[in-house]
Amino acid sequence: MKVRKNHKVTDHSGSTFDSFLEREGIREEVEAVAIKRVLAWQLSQAMLEQQKTKQAMAKQLRTSRSQLDRLLDPQNVSVSLDTITRAARAVGKRLIIRVADVKVKRAQSAPACRLPEFETITASVPIENCLTEGVQSDPSPDPFSC
Repeated sequence: MKVRKNHKVTDHSGSTFDSFLEREGIREEVEAVAIKRVLAWQLSQAMLEQQKTKQAMAKQLRTSRSQLDRLLDPQNVSVSLDTITRAARAVGKRLIIRVADVKVKRAQSAPACRLPEFETITASVPIENCLTEGVQSDPSPDPFSC
């Protein structure tokens, strides 16, 4: 076993993963894939809980199985909100979209492991009323809050 000598330790304190993604110019792409991965996982889990096959789900959505596969593909971010909303409704769920403003950048002395702070505006649209009624506030707690 070789022992490395002169091993330099790079100090990354004060930097965040978000700032790294910004510097690389890939933040939006990474965020889109992350969101799609979560949505695909949630839909897959709901299908498993209800013992719903892909074939049955595709039939309920009046689409092809290959289209459903694209919906459940975590890497395919080109799925419309309408398709995701219909899939959520098919498993008895609703789609909730949140728009958040990022607060002013934190001081450099803040620990790098902390999540950024957001002001969140929450709105949910019940699936059954999504085309006929306005947006209602969602009283449920944020599942991603610490």
